[in-house]
Amino acid sequence: MKLITAIVQPEKLADVQIALAQHGIAGMTISECSGYARQLGHSEVYRGEEFTINFVLKVKVEILAADTDVSDIVDIIVTAARTGQVGDGKVWVSSIDEVVRVRTGERDAKAV
Repeated sequence: MKLITAIVQPEKLADVQIALAQHGIAGMTISECSGYARQLGHSEVYRGEEFTINFVLKVKVEILAADTDVSDIVDIIVTAARTGQVGDGKVWVSSIDEVVRVRTGERDAKAV
């Protein structure tokens, strides 16, 4: 069992969700987040004053998946989220030791 975590641009979330749904991926968790890497934020002018925005809004997508599905899911996310510009995001995969569905008590693959 793996946890796939992707940080993507908010405007690409719908593309990622549709692409995953078309490939039968039914469940995911979405969180709003902010951060920066190579793009280092940006400057904006508000009422004549210039402000530096250090953190850029992003969306975090988390998906639990069987080990055999991970590569395909990562490829789908990367393809759907890519704009070719700095700040497209990151995807990483973490090992999960155990998953339990709270409602039924089912564990691991049955809980996903």
